Amino acid sequence: QVQLVESGGGLVQPGGSLRLSCAASGSIFSIYSMGWYRQAPGKQRELVASITSGGSTNYADSVKGRFTISRDNAKNTVYLQMNSLKPEDTAVYYCNADILTTDYRPSRYWGQGTQVTVSS
Repeated sequence: QVQLVESGGGLVQPGGSLRLSCAASGSIFSIYSMGWYRQAPGKQRELVASITSGGSTNYADSVKGRFTISRDNAKNTVYLQMNSLKPEDTAVYYCNADILTTDYRPSRYWGQGTQVTVSS
């Protein structure tokens, strides 16, 4: 069994910052790509940022220059530093990870989601 547990969401004013964390635990042999998606009400889930095991990153155009994804491989944790937040960043944020379990089964796992609300 593998679990992804997110933390760090909340309410913030426009222009503010938040840092999301997502820790993977369980029967993990190795973790490949990790990432963050978000889903706003009435919209499809969209990729925010992703990072490979080697540290290569990819960002949605809407967050480039404002958000930074990073990971701590020793802790099986991925982070999303969000600066200069805008009301349009309001959404439920989900982390995911492509994991090879100890019985050598590769799968994509998802966290439960954390709400980020940007409002004055």
